[in-house]
Amino acid sequence: MSQKYQTLAEDVVRLVGGKENIQNVYHCQTRLRFKLVDESQADTVALEAEDGVVGVVKASGLYQVVIGTHVADVFEEIAPLVNLQSDEEVAAEKKNPVLKVIEFISGAFTPIIPAISGAGMVKAVLSVLTVFQIVSPESSTYMMLNIFADGVFYFLPILLAFTASQNLKSNPILSVGVAAMMLHPNWSALVATGNPVNFFEIIPFTLTGYASSVIPVLLVVWVQSYIEKFLKRHIPKSVELVVVPLLTFLIMGTLAFSILGPIGSFIGNLLAAFFTFLSTHASWAPALLIGGTLPLMVMFGAHTAVGPIGILQLTNKGYDNLFGPGALVSNIAQATAAAVVAVRTKDKKLKQLATSGSITGFMGITEPILYGVNLPKRYPLIASLIGGAAGGLYAGLTATRRFATGSSGLPAAVMYIGDGTMRHFYNILISLVITIVITAVLTYFLSFKYENVAVIEKRVTESNKPVSSEIAAVVTGSVLPLEEAHDEVFAQGLMGEGYVIEPHDGKIYAPFDGQVVSLFKTKHAIGLLSDQGAEVLIHVGINTVELEGNYFKAFIKEEDSVQKGQLLLEFDLEAIAQAGYDTQTMVIVTNTALFKEVTLAQTGVVNAGQPVLSVVEI
Repeated sequence: MSQKYQTLAEDVVRLVGGKENIQNVYHCQTRLRFKLVDESQADTVALEAEDGVVGVVKASGLYQVVIGTHVADVFEEIAPLVNLQSDEEVAAEKKNPVLKVIEFISGAFTPIIPAISGAGMVKAVLSVLTVFQIVSPESSTYMMLNIFADGVFYFLPILLAFTASQNLKSNPILSVGVAAMMLHPNWSALVATGNPVNFFEIIPFTLTGYASSVIPVLLVVWVQSYIEKFLKRHIPKSVELVVVPLLTFLIMGTLAFSILGPIGSFIGNLLAAFFTFLSTHASWAPALLIGGTLPLMVMFGAHTAVGPIGILQLTNKGYDNLFGPGALVSNIAQATAAAVVAVRTKDKKLKQLATSGSITGFMGITEPILYGVNLPKRYPLIASLIGGAAGGLYAGLTATRRFATGSSGLPAAVMYIGDGTMRHFYNILISLVITIVITAVLTYFLSFKYENVAVIEKRVTESNKPVSSEIAAVVTGSVLPLEEAHDEVFAQGLMGEGYVIEPHDGKIYAPFDGQVVSLFKTKHAIGLLSDQGAEVLIHVGINTVELEGNYFKAFIKEEDSVQKGQLLLEFDLEAIAQAGYDTQTMVIVTNTALFKEVTLAQTGVVNAGQPVLSVVEI
């Protein structure tokens, strides 16, 4: 076990509410995924501040703690500390049907990704050797390398049967046995001859091949899990070892060849027709959509349902242009945006995270920079979405295809060599160049607006000592720590550090000398930039954007210069409250990362103009 992460593991378990609050926990490539009894018992703010934790995400019914690529080592320390939910409890748990399907598909594919990736890379190497005429397609070397690559895909139903049955808590060996029947060479011979097959001269078996298929075996294993559990409940324990496998094979063999397999093949053929339609008539759409929205899908857990589509197309058509190209340019866009942040930021911790994270991002692992850099900073995420969409659009318009699957990082470019041509390889390289250039340029120029590095650098040059400034209360009222905000986004500090104030009147004043950067058309929020370089958002009320400007009156406009104590905004406090809206006002330093400290100087009742926040530069 890795004792290096013992303290971090103990802290994570404590901050999610203790082992009594944990029903189940597992991990993916970068996250610990907790199923909690009560999510409200988890201290999200403290978790996100914990050294070693990149961020916290709530999606797909799970409480997800983003750790990084060493998550397996942390999980190894966590496992002995928790009481995992029993199989019976998991099976009895009520879940959304759509979520069940997503979890089933994801649970079946995730464990076999290493095998698929390995086989895919062998196929990519074979394509390179063939294109450059190092290996002849007629040679025995070509044949053997092809066997190395195709073995996993040919016997994919067996691999899926094993992993899917584990996910369904049924017997994986029995499931593999049924899948093996479907791939038996004698059945393949019967399909090839085309002669009708009638089981006991009564039940017709549809002549369909199941090699490299996906849907048929998933459908079979799903039904088998119920049949198997039914048999175990009704067969005496004394004969269960013999009778349950016997009846399972007889029942599932019959169902697989007569009903379930053909239905699965029909669904698979529909998917293949859909893939063909997209490839022919709208090849630009999938790559554009995935390239421009994949980080958002990851945030909400939707990528687990979309990702297998590429593998399904690969097994059906021999190539993938639905998921792979978009995923690759999206990941490279995120890595590029983080790399620019690493250059521009003056925050040492953020610079370190962005630098290391961008390196892993270029290799295809983007969650650390998504949750640790791009999402908190916002502007690099926006730039990466635009850059990924642009690269994806080019890949889609040129119908760029990958011929193998694996991690969507720069090394994956070789997977686009295939069909005896370098065209797809050259097109994915052009797509990546488009993505990198657009993302880098957008991130760089947006950083001037959102980082204000130039202002800070000027002041640092003038003085090597820390420079402290104050941000005054914007309204008379009761000051509270930010974590007491009734809006979770503000309370978690996702927008930056600051404070909450319960207003006693309806007048907002400038907290410092500076400039109006933005004024929302609904007038409920104002963005200010101080002469010292602090960006401050004043947000009056929660969900007050829905009032569409009613009860608000602004006395300034964008780009106006303001003086400390100048009246900026009036609002009808009583009318807003009577309309059912919370009047808590949030004051946030949105470029917190550029400062050494942003601390709350005092709480309780204050008058507008009194110092509330202390900001220390350098």
